[in-house]
Amino acid sequence: MTSPDPQPAGAPPAGSAVPVVAGVDVATATVRVLCVDAHGTVHGRGDAELPPPVREAGGAGRSEQDARSWWPAVARALRRATSQLPAGGTEVRAVAVSATSGTLVPADADGAPLGPATMYDDRRAADLNARAQQAGSPRWAALGLTVGPTAALGRVAWYARHGAEQPGTARILHTPDLLVERLTGGRAVTDWSHALKTGYDPRAGEWPAEVLDALGVPADWLPEVRPPGSLAGTVCAEAAEETGLPAGCEVRLGMTDGCAGQLATGAVRPGEFVGVLGTTYVLKGVTRDLVTDPSGALYSHRHPDGWWLPGGASNTGGEALADTPAARLPALDADAGRYGPARGLCYPLRREGERFPFVSGAARGFTLGPDGPHGAGGGQEAVELHRARLEGVAFLERLALERIGKLGVTVSGPLHTAGGGSRSALWTRIRATVLGMPLRVADRAETAFGAALLAAAGTLHPSLEAAASAMAPAGRLVEPVPAEKDALDASYARFVAELERRGLLDTGSATG
Repeated sequence: MTSPDPQPAGAPPAGSAVPVVAGVDVATATVRVLCVDAHGTVHGRGDAELPPPVREAGGAGRSEQDARSWWPAVARALRRATSQLPAGGTEVRAVAVSATSGTLVPADADGAPLGPATMYDDRRAADLNARAQQAGSPRWAALGLTVGPTAALGRVAWYARHGAEQPGTARILHTPDLLVERLTGGRAVTDWSHALKTGYDPRAGEWPAEVLDALGVPADWLPEVRPPGSLAGTVCAEAAEETGLPAGCEVRLGMTDGCAGQLATGAVRPGEFVGVLGTTYVLKGVTRDLVTDPSGALYSHRHPDGWWLPGGASNTGGEALADTPAARLPALDADAGRYGPARGLCYPLRREGERFPFVSGAARGFTLGPDGPHGAGGGQEAVELHRARLEGVAFLERLALERIGKLGVTVSGPLHTAGGGSRSALWTRIRATVLGMPLRVADRAETAFGAALLAAAGTLHPSLEAAASAMAPAGRLVEPVPAEKDALDASYARFVAELERRGLLDTGSATG
């Protein structure tokens, strides 16, 4: 007779249920759910499609989605994830919802949408956002925030003028607010992350009364605000039946998709930053104190524990390789790795204007050979151009870190990294060498996983920091290449000088 296998360290007693949490990511086209235990192991996954947004031609106006589709899609995704959990073997303790930043809908007293939701990229209220910027100028300056043309705040004012069919009972709900109401059966509160672009001031802890008055927005339209991770209620019997979550399961507040994605990398403590290299490059991190940037290139969400989450998004990034077929990238990476540091320079901006690490509507991309303008030929020249593009994005990343350094921010290495570009071993080595610090490539930088960490804080773990330490995978460490450091440092100095010559940076300053 053989003896049973020993229980792994930290496992619950034999026969007891494994506690898990559920993280929900409501993206633009898809809902994703992860059920995760206290050690970060995924026990269930689910997804469901959402109808694509209806966008005005040219991207210059309206962007809408049917908000009535959100709850059925979330319920389906949760049901698919929870159906994978062994009966009696797991117990869902909490759920948290993250969604796109700035998507909202007017709703009646019962939480039913009064019309389509306006998406994060909707520009119909650009003029009202300009008025909001002016009306709250001292507040926004103290917060280090600019009210941009797509901010949700202006759309709330637009609804006050045009969109409320029942103005006596209307109110504004962000995507997670509506879903929390369906999960709990009660009136939702919101978190200060999803509320930021609707005008909530996390520094003062209040909605901007002077701005709402100037825009004619009823104060009672906006929900109560609490920190992310706060308890919002428990799953009601009706939602339990639809989702497979147990009745009484805690519902905790989430954060925006970008913030939740940052948490998922494990960058949750002061000094920890993550560089997300997707279509564009985004730098986000944690500081103890609020960092304000006079240029507006950097702005901050508030950390669930009261710290700050400064971040900036470039118009440059993985899009640098947009004209290179994906099938060619591995071979080009291999050739560029053997080729070594590029002789020329490339600022691979494919759009008009830059927004981080400097702000310039006049910025345009450029490619220079060792002695001047450089073409994109074939053969060896194609390898040189590919290498120069990879280095150009790395130079922007270094410029970004130097910029936040001049604003008083200290980044403790290694730099966490995520996004499609981080899958290139060569690109990651180049970035580490240009920055002069190791990069830690995140294994699971999913928004749903970040939402799960928020659900775990206070349930499976005593804090968000403890949850991230126990649940977020350590990732793969990539070190700088000492043999290439001098050449890349010289190219970076030339890159900065060229930006200065073109008037994109202040002369003599690495960051303008």
